[in-house]
Amino acid sequence: MQAAERGEVQEWLSEFKTLPEASISSYALSLMDKGSLVSALYKVIQEPQSELLEPICHQLFEFYRSGEERLRRFTLQFLPELMWCYLAVSASRDLQSSGCIEALLLGVYNLEIVDKDGQSKVLSFTVPSLSKPSVYHEPSSIGSMVLTEGALSQHGLSRVVYSGPHPQREMLTAQNRFEVLAFLLLCYNAALSYVPLLSLQSLCHICSRICVCGYPRQHVRKYKGMKSRISISPEFMVQMLTGIYYAFYNGAWDPARKALDDVVYRAQLELYPEPLLVANAIKASLPQGAMKSNKEGTRSIQVEIAPSSSRISRNAVTSMSIRGHRWKRHEQPDTSNDTSELGTLVIPEISITGVTGERSGNGERGRAFTDNEAQHIQGVQDTAAEGRGVAEIRRQKSVRKMLEDGVNLAGRVQY
Repeated sequence: MQAAERGEVQEWLSEFKTLPEASISSYALSLMDKGSLVSALYKVIQEPQSELLEPICHQLFEFYRSGEERLRRFTLQFLPELMWCYLAVSASRDLQSSGCIEALLLGVYNLEIVDKDGQSKVLSFTVPSLSKPSVYHEPSSIGSMVLTEGALSQHGLSRVVYSGPHPQREMLTAQNRFEVLAFLLLCYNAALSYVPLLSLQSLCHICSRICVCGYPRQHVRKYKGMKSRISISPEFMVQMLTGIYYAFYNGAWDPARKALDDVVYRAQLELYPEPLLVANAIKASLPQGAMKSNKEGTRSIQVEIAPSSSRISRNAVTSMSIRGHRWKRHEQPDTSNDTSELGTLVIPEISITGVTGERSGNGERGRAFTDNEAQHIQGVQDTAAEGRGVAEIRRQKSVRKMLEDGVNLAGRVQY
């Protein structure tokens, strides 16, 4: 440790002792911006032989029992590093060097297992019952309708206790060590949204070292120092996985991925079903190469955002498409019915011939002509065309062409 870091730690140790009661809240808020102090404290904790370790542990415990929430979170961020130092020293049988760390862990544990009234704290959750209505369902729509309201009210909600009550501990032994540490890690996980990124990275690194120390994978990870195996419980590993899963999506993707692989490696060696189940579920839910980081260090999953402007599919049925389809249908010639439709054409009355035909009223279909009548009309038109000029001949030919093409003339042709 450098002299500047040591001086900063010593100043921090003396500052809180002379702090008045009214200034604790503002002091706790200022600690969140002292990143150099946090880094210096990590270096002291990683040196069990440092003379500053004992006063630091005492100061952290004073923070935790002060009642100020920000000071409590400041202590919680060092819990993973403190656990690793305690386990490493315990595995090396150097219990004297871990006395202050053990006292701090026990003090935090004994404070957390009781409520404000001094009663044992029980952590539980309620399993929803289908017999009670919720925002997701109505009991009447499920199962038989024979169940009455009185029968449904007898089905109470089940309450599941997942932690507690825990007994007070005066010292850590091989029998209760991981019971205490698992509960402390549970308290740490409850405050994950408040711990800084450095603490999440420390958690992932510590979980990886605990799982591979003393095993062949330690040489793959190139971890130096302690080579003794550390026994761990499945409950402690499940709590480790909870913090690792949170670290994946909060700026520590690479350390979390390495820690997850090491936890799976150790759980397979120990044949622990609970951590294997949780770890495999986490691995199955992780995106494959879909994570990216931003300037703040947090990571997010890439998703396709729908555009703000509305899109109309090419195959969407609209008024324009229906109208266009109707036009296409009327414009297409029907060659199969040419011969059958010839006899039902409505022939307009032509005044130059002097022949008066039957007029068709509005909306009425013309009467059907036979082949002889159609030829007679055509002959009359040819006779009349001989007494006219070239212009009249052209006009009659156009009328004849329109009749041959099967176009219905809606009005009378005036000459």
